[in-house]
Amino acid sequence: MGEDILTVTQKRRKIILFSHQILSIHLIITFWKPDQFSFPQQPLIITKRTHMQKKIQSLLYIALYFFVLLFYSCKNPERGTKEFIKKVTTGINEKTLLDADKDSADWLSYGRNYSEDRYSPLVQINKDNITQLGLAWDIDLGFKRGFEATPLVVDGIMYVSGAWSKVYAIDARNGKLIWTYDPKVPGRFGMKACCDVVNRGVALYKGKIYVGTIDGRLVAIDATEGKPVWEVWTVDSTKNYTITGAPRIIKGKVIIGNGGAEFGVRGYITAYDAETGKQAWRFYTVPGDPSKPFESKAMEMAAKTWTGEWWNYGGGGTCWDAMAFDPQLNLMYVGTGNGSPWNRYHRSPGGGDNLFLSSIVAINPDNGEYIWHYQTTPGESWDFTATQPLVLADLEIEGKMRNVIMQAPKNGFFYVLDRTNGKFISAKPFTYMNWAVGITPEGRPIESEIARLKDVNMEIYPDFDGGHNWQPLAFNQKNKLMYIPGRMTSFPYGYDSSWKFDQVKDFGSGTGWNIGSDINNTHPIKSDPNAPKGAPPGFLLAWDPVKQKEVWRVKQEAHWNGGVVTTASGLVFQGTADGNLSALDGDNGKLLWKVNAGTGVVAPPITYSVDGIQYISFQVGWGGSGGAMNQKATPDIFPAHIYTFRLDGKEKMPELIAMQRPVPLNIEYPGTETEIKRGEEIYLQYCMACHGTIDKDYGALPDLGHLTKEKFHIIDDIVLKGRLEPLGMPNFGSRLSATDLENIKKYIVASAKQIKE
Repeated sequence: MGEDILTVTQKRRKIILFSHQILSIHLIITFWKPDQFSFPQQPLIITKRTHMQKKIQSLLYIALYFFVLLFYSCKNPERGTKEFIKKVTTGINEKTLLDADKDSADWLSYGRNYSEDRYSPLVQINKDNITQLGLAWDIDLGFKRGFEATPLVVDGIMYVSGAWSKVYAIDARNGKLIWTYDPKVPGRFGMKACCDVVNRGVALYKGKIYVGTIDGRLVAIDATEGKPVWEVWTVDSTKNYTITGAPRIIKGKVIIGNGGAEFGVRGYITAYDAETGKQAWRFYTVPGDPSKPFESKAMEMAAKTWTGEWWNYGGGGTCWDAMAFDPQLNLMYVGTGNGSPWNRYHRSPGGGDNLFLSSIVAINPDNGEYIWHYQTTPGESWDFTATQPLVLADLEIEGKMRNVIMQAPKNGFFYVLDRTNGKFISAKPFTYMNWAVGITPEGRPIESEIARLKDVNMEIYPDFDGGHNWQPLAFNQKNKLMYIPGRMTSFPYGYDSSWKFDQVKDFGSGTGWNIGSDINNTHPIKSDPNAPKGAPPGFLLAWDPVKQKEVWRVKQEAHWNGGVVTTASGLVFQGTADGNLSALDGDNGKLLWKVNAGTGVVAPPITYSVDGIQYISFQVGWGGSGGAMNQKATPDIFPAHIYTFRLDGKEKMPELIAMQRPVPLNIEYPGTETEIKRGEEIYLQYCMACHGTIDKDYGALPDLGHLTKEKFHIIDDIVLKGRLEPLGMPNFGSRLSATDLENIKKYIVASAKQIKE
């Protein structure tokens, strides 16, 4: 931040040393005894006067020395001290955030700058010396749930969030923990989180750290002490809202969205005064009950694109991740989420585009007023959110410089729009898709004939995990390539004509899921004969946004891999589900460096500089959505770590002792075919969303087919009495009967026997 900290420290030490040397020389000259030398004797009165003048002069020098020492000590307190942390964090203001690209050392906001391009100007680590990269430090953060956060670093102080919205301050020079803040989210709120109790990061501004909590609070924390300064409830906690995304700071306001569209909520984004927590404005993304006054003209306009009684189902459109800001245009951009329920036939039976679902919306950050929008998926029905990261850049397109905004949302198209007015420039598929066959010149997707079938469970590409999800992409400002952690997945979407809101019937419905698009067992499943065969589901893609063309692709065996960062030296860093931390050549995708960390990675790395040394930090920890809570791509899942590397790092990777392999539950607990079948139905409704299917896989959460006998015998206390609720296991005592649980137990035992066989 500002002048390189090494330069500042060296200057301070040199000035203090120089002052010390001058003072020492002066005192020696002043006080050595003249009678030891053959100097001519002077008159006594002259000697006394001269000696007194020298004493006064010496006192002045001493005073000057201590003044210099005090001045520079106060100006630059010792690194890592509370005084130092307070000084560097209070210095983060509107100007430093605007000038983020001028600061090569720090990582001050979620996407590093307001353009959210995750491009670092650092070049100390490059293609020629990348093989010299070694471990500098690592820290075990002690939790085994999803780790999705982007750390912030200012002058060697790192701030990062983890599971259950906890925040950690770390000395980035050595990996020592400075403080931990625990917002003490009640464990019962874990049931409201569709995709694990994760958190993607914090914001930093004028000495405060800001975090959104899984239960819906926005908390300002003193960056020095780790103590809360203020907090506000930004959601109605009686409804199924959650917050997992990172706040952003724009013009003195801290801006936060929320999630919960699978559970029947109405989306919005809110700005709060960063100093006081007072609400400045709120922008709703879907209209409410039309019998009541609309909150804005934008909502009045949007209501014309809906039919039926959508407001009774929430509507969705939650802003749970993507934001960006253009200070020249004074526009902030937000990506909005899927419909609630997913299937438009249920929430808006007369059709309609359903604004502002799955859209990029431009807002005036001063007052939250709508400016323009672009909808990526009109009439969204497949959980095709547009909450994936937004990236701003200036590109030369057809001989003209354009101010653009780019996105690779779930639906599989890569979009380039004019960010001044939202006008469509271009879009091309970056993964296999069959829900659409192209884009009109105006930018509207051309749906295929199989996109909205009612009489079959149609295999749709991509599925709800998306061609690209929340994992950050990165845009290299030098070679103008976008690096996308993508995937190719599908799901057989069905239609249930008897669906009712909040009816306990299908997947997850016992915990509040209301998607309305699950597999219909009365209809056949139809696969796509044109889909690629045998291709691995994951990939890292280099994409030319001007030519809308693939440059290179690295295939990956797992589909749920980490985000990326790119540097001015032409490198791309990524962690993957198989536990590998990698550096690739950004020009051709060649693997240049790799270390295995033992546990899958979903979070993006960052790079920064401390004392003139460039570091790369990877957040390693498995969990989150995409099946990550109940599946894995490594033999073990270890507690979340941060591994930090530098050139000639000398530390050894920690020895991770393999966990004892769980064995299938082997216990006699007989049940009739009817009881086991009923247990399977209840398991689907209440358990599968978190624990997954009962098979050989097990992830961050236990596979119930591999329970120990001891744990099986206390299931009643866990499920019906809330014994493990503080850890996030819900208390189902008011939702399930003793008979329901008995049937679940019989289904678990029967399934475990199948695993063993």
